[in-house]
Amino acid sequence: MNLPPIMSGNLHKVLTVSELNRNTKQFLEQSIPLLWVQGEISNLKRYQSGHWYFSLKDADAQVRCVLFGHKNQYIDWQPKDGMQVEVLAIVTLYEPRGDFQLNVETMRRAGLGELFEAFEKLKSKLEQAGLFSPTNKKPLPAFPQQIGIITSPDTAALRDVLSTLQRRMPALPIVIYPTLVQGKTAAGSIADAIKIACRRAECDVLILCRGGGSIEDLWAFNEEIVTLAIAASSIPIVSGIGHETDFTIADFVADMRAPTPTAAAELASRDRKELSHRLSMLHQRMYRITLHRIEYAMQQVDILTHRLIYPGDRIKQQTIHLEHLQDRLSNTWRHQIEKKQWRLLEYSQRLAAVSPNIVRLAEQQKEWTSHFHSVYSRYFETLSVRLQHMQIQLSHLNPQSILERGYSITYSMQGTIIRDSKQMNPGDRIQVKFAHGMCEADVIKTKNS
Repeated sequence: MNLPPIMSGNLHKVLTVSELNRNTKQFLEQSIPLLWVQGEISNLKRYQSGHWYFSLKDADAQVRCVLFGHKNQYIDWQPKDGMQVEVLAIVTLYEPRGDFQLNVETMRRAGLGELFEAFEKLKSKLEQAGLFSPTNKKPLPAFPQQIGIITSPDTAALRDVLSTLQRRMPALPIVIYPTLVQGKTAAGSIADAIKIACRRAECDVLILCRGGGSIEDLWAFNEEIVTLAIAASSIPIVSGIGHETDFTIADFVADMRAPTPTAAAELASRDRKELSHRLSMLHQRMYRITLHRIEYAMQQVDILTHRLIYPGDRIKQQTIHLEHLQDRLSNTWRHQIEKKQWRLLEYSQRLAAVSPNIVRLAEQQKEWTSHFHSVYSRYFETLSVRLQHMQIQLSHLNPQSILERGYSITYSMQGTIIRDSKQMNPGDRIQVKFAHGMCEADVIKTKNS
């Protein structure tokens, strides 16, 4: 630790009072950590700035304290002279006057530390035992037939619950199980009331309620005997203890936690106006659906009635239809017979008109046969003459015939016919084809003519 100059051991340095106080303040704040101090409030003063100034004393000593406004606004109770309190503070020195004092961070009534410790210890124990598990929570009845209230008969919380139930469901029967809600015997009284309600089994849901208060006022609901009674209850329990910011162990064990007694009554009961509205909506919906179905059925009856025909009338209509079909069949058959008779007569007349003369046809056949042979012979003679003429022309055009007359055909070594001396050069080898056989020759000289 870096000590201030006052602690450095330099005896030759002379300090001013301001330096002494400043160094002493620095030494105190660096040497002493944030700590809790217990004592009795004395000479408490509240200034318009919002700051609180007081002394904290015991039988043998006292110390000045200050709690600034931006910190005391979080204290939800009113300190008074003579109260035993515990403060979390920084040890310091007020330099202008050299006063040793505590700068308070927060304040609680003496004994609350032990209560909070006991609260957390029991809460951890019950949580490990599974009493807070959602699987152990019993569902609230949708339409309770009777509601039980466990509270003190002379509390404002009971009046709030009763007025809420009267407003929401006036005809709902209510049973009050009176009990103490504050004091040393309150926990046992609450547990007994829960057991009595379960033994009598006359209610569908229980409301455990109490108005707001300090942690000491609500401590009965943090007792293990109460939480075990709630956990063992065969009837669902709604807890409505204190204000919205107040939490007790009973809230964690209960089947449903409400922020206030009024909210607990709202959770345990149904709203008559809401149910009436829903019933009215369901009635209107049922009426519309029923009316629609009736109208649909009426329409179907009208359609079926229109389609329904008296059996006698139906037989009469079918008889008329059958007679009509019979007439059509007779007329059609008669018409077909007459048509075929006329066609037969027509064919007979045409056959008689074109009846063949066999003798005449035989003579004609002989004539046509003779004529055919004559024409066919002349046609073949003409074809023979033309064929001979074409053979003569073809023989003149035959390259072999040309070669027979002493001509030859010259080829290059690549097989190309040479028609011009320009296609050859001296020294080239050529092939000459004759009418019979061929030879190879070398070109010595070419001449263009």
